[in-house]
Amino acid sequence: MALEDAKTQVDTAFTRTERRGLSFENAFGGATSFLRRTYTKDLTGVDLAITGVPFDQAVTHRAGTRFGPRAIREASTLQPYDPPYGWPTNPLEEMTVVDYGDLAFDYAKVAEFPAALTAHIRGILQAGADTVTLGGDHYITLPILRAYAEKYGPLGVIHFDAHSDLWPDDDLSRIDHGTFLYKAVKTGLIDPGRSVQIGIRTTTEDYLGLSVIDAREVHEKGVAQAVVRAKDIVGNGPTYLTFDIDCLDPSVAPGTGTPVWGGLHSWQAVAMLRDLAGINLVGGDVVEVSPPYDTTGATAIAGAHVAYELICLYHWARTQR
Repeated sequence: MALEDAKTQVDTAFTRTERRGLSFENAFGGATSFLRRTYTKDLTGVDLAITGVPFDQAVTHRAGTRFGPRAIREASTLQPYDPPYGWPTNPLEEMTVVDYGDLAFDYAKVAEFPAALTAHIRGILQAGADTVTLGGDHYITLPILRAYAEKYGPLGVIHFDAHSDLWPDDDLSRIDHGTFLYKAVKTGLIDPGRSVQIGIRTTTEDYLGLSVIDAREVHEKGVAQAVVRAKDIVGNGPTYLTFDIDCLDPSVAPGTGTPVWGGLHSWQAVAMLRDLAGINLVGGDVVEVSPPYDTTGATAIAGAHVAYELICLYHWARTQR
């Protein structure tokens, strides 16, 4: 579809007849599906489903990430006009990507949330698609990993974050975004020997066997070395990538609940995400975007770019299988 035909297109998230291809609509109008993908619950023939989880009841400080999926979708309307920069392929042309909408849950029954999210992701995986999820606070990754581990077995994880989220917590009924990875390790959802944390800059006494590339190491030794090390750690096995937006420095992404200075800059993050091409990515998420703390929208824009890079990484992995 050419730009001159844009005036004939109305809300292609609902009206497009072909699910693949770029989209040309006014960025300031129309339905805000992610990258203007089709909104649908029909996963027939779908490769990758984008889904939102507007949950922020596990935070230790500032809430607001329940508004993250909506803000990331809105920010993404700036992106679907051109192939993704720096990639040799175009996943929107070569793969069927849809917006599956948000998880529906009762906000007043928090204890029921984990099982609801696992069932939500399980249903998508059973239909033959994989997922990129828009959060939401970082607790959501734990129920997602449960569904993924059912299909793929213990996963390698690449975890971008300022915090390790490995606080000791053996009470599985507790819902806390600072302990999700501790529980993922302890319940066998991930393989610590094939998992790496990038951007860490808060104290953790026990990393439970995970490798760590902290923010200072990235700054001093460079992104290229970090990527080589990360690829060596995760190897060729099924890998899940979770990106907490507070991995970025607050000067780049202030809209998050627990900001920490000294973080990655956007050029470092995008260079690493693109150079991770070749890992066997089976799914991913971007979490902790909290729009109320960023009136500029820059944090949501960063989140949208991360999610698009995850789509590209997933597509590249499919071409290598």
